[in-house]
Amino acid sequence: MPQYDVARYLGIDAAQQPAFSPDGERLTFVRDTTGTPQIWTLDEAGAPPTRLTAFEERISFVDWSPTRDEFVFGMDRGSDERDQLFRYDAADGTTHGLTERPEAIHGWGGWSPDGDQFAFTSNRRDAQAFDVYVQARDGGPDDAERVFESDGWLEVLGWSPDGERLALREAHASFDQELSVLDLETGEARVVTPEGEASYDCVAFGPDGDALYLVTNHDADTSYLGRLDLESGTIAGVADGGEWNLEEFVFDRDSRTVVYGRNVDGYSELYAGELTDETAVDATEVDLREGVATDVTLGPDGERFAFTFSANDEPFGVYVGELASDDDCAATAEPTRWTPLDTVGIPRSTFRDAETVRYESFDGREIPAYWTLPEDAEPGATPAIVDIHGGPEHQRRPWFYPTKQFFLNEGYAVLEPNVRGSSGYGKAYTHLDDREKRMDSVKDIRAAVDWLYEQEEVDPDRIVAYGRSYGGFMVLAAITEYPDVWAAAVEFVGIADFETFLENTGEWRRDHRSAEYGSLENRELLRAISPIHDVDRIQCPLFVQHGANDPRVPVGETEQIVERVRERGVPVEKLVFEDEGHHTTTRSNLVEEFERIRAFLDEHV
Repeated sequence: MPQYDVARYLGIDAAQQPAFSPDGERLTFVRDTTGTPQIWTLDEAGAPPTRLTAFEERISFVDWSPTRDEFVFGMDRGSDERDQLFRYDAADGTTHGLTERPEAIHGWGGWSPDGDQFAFTSNRRDAQAFDVYVQARDGGPDDAERVFESDGWLEVLGWSPDGERLALREAHASFDQELSVLDLETGEARVVTPEGEASYDCVAFGPDGDALYLVTNHDADTSYLGRLDLESGTIAGVADGGEWNLEEFVFDRDSRTVVYGRNVDGYSELYAGELTDETAVDATEVDLREGVATDVTLGPDGERFAFTFSANDEPFGVYVGELASDDDCAATAEPTRWTPLDTVGIPRSTFRDAETVRYESFDGREIPAYWTLPEDAEPGATPAIVDIHGGPEHQRRPWFYPTKQFFLNEGYAVLEPNVRGSSGYGKAYTHLDDREKRMDSVKDIRAAVDWLYEQEEVDPDRIVAYGRSYGGFMVLAAITEYPDVWAAAVEFVGIADFETFLENTGEWRRDHRSAEYGSLENRELLRAISPIHDVDRIQCPLFVQHGANDPRVPVGETEQIVERVRERGVPVEKLVFEDEGHHTTTRSNLVEEFERIRAFLDEHV
């Protein structure tokens, strides 16, 4: 099979985050064609997209006004995640700064129903607390009104139909959240969710404003679509996914159109239909090929929906589906890809598909994973990469990874486990690695290696640990706990020491992360799970990457692990980008990063 360099793989466009204009005629999306995510638009499938923004910094989101030919977008500096808000006037192409507080984070909260105002949260007043602000659409950076003071990590999820209330969410931990409704006239926020640990996503006010429709796992192991009555505080079920989570719920109040997804072992099912009663939905499954659908959004009249789709062999792109106008409101045809699919000369036939497997861990638990072999893998001669996701509550899903396809083209097999603690498999599964149980998830990685030993194609002496963020911690933990099974390790923005991580991470994140890992009040636990204290056990060569502007895992985590490993004489390579944060977002930096990783693996594996 022909070999292609990593720059070509990284040159494959990704188009995501679709949004309809208020007249429903145009679709915007975020696309990284220029090397940095920017806003593009088109008005029909297959039409040449037009770029609307040309900034050096990445765009994080775009949201059209419900009533005017304008939208708001977010942009940070150097990937520092301190988003500022901007308004783009589509009539003349001008951009207006709305916030201009580079030291603060701004979390978008949506347009008011009349499009005259918008809401957002920001930690301007206190670095660890997100207050609620409302600002006129044409207001300047000094015109925002603080309507509610918070003492934690707060988000605005939407406006009531009459524009007089806001739905708020406060997250104490990933699966410990509460919703409240803020009365904009009185400034009072009332908690509306029942007691008990739960997550609340995809929240939308009902047509009459007396209820919230949402995806939750309250009193359940998996997530379902529910209706939260704002007077009684009770949640009634509307639709559920059985043993799998529902997700991606969107709702149009006027047409009562609904679209939602079901996460089946990482793969997406989509359903479209209508809310026929307060707690009943009539929906049919959308004709969708095997892959992952995210970023679902509805057109202004509820007759079209758009979403981002990706599969092992298909890069991220935007699709649009039509809904019938008859009583059953069913999707009428297979959705159409609107954005171009350009693989820069790499045949799609060379992209390898993953197989869903399960392997047994130390306690008999079955761990789900995706397993992909390169073409013409030879028995006993194939190196393997164990690619560990971050989070830790995230889920690896079978979407397109250009770097994964590159490594497969280079002859590596790739195993992507969803170890205990991952989302997508029920609430109980996500808690199996909490605090004192942290190292049980690392044992799942050791069990993954044992599974690889049983695969006839794999060379047992050429297995690589590989992971980003929390996955970077897992790499460091794996090579210290089980040093004799790895040929090399590659980690990105990983946690080396949970004490220094919690001391230096963004103040707004500290309590949230302490709920998962343990708090600074229990330093004995943090030391017990921190790889930095077992550096003397590392035997394999190590590659470490970080962004200097990372607000989540400070770059000091990389500095200290590299220093300690070098002191021992173990080969270690460090790459720090001064203009990047938790993720490498600029294509030129990505090319440099993975060219160096390829050279590192060529040398050591």
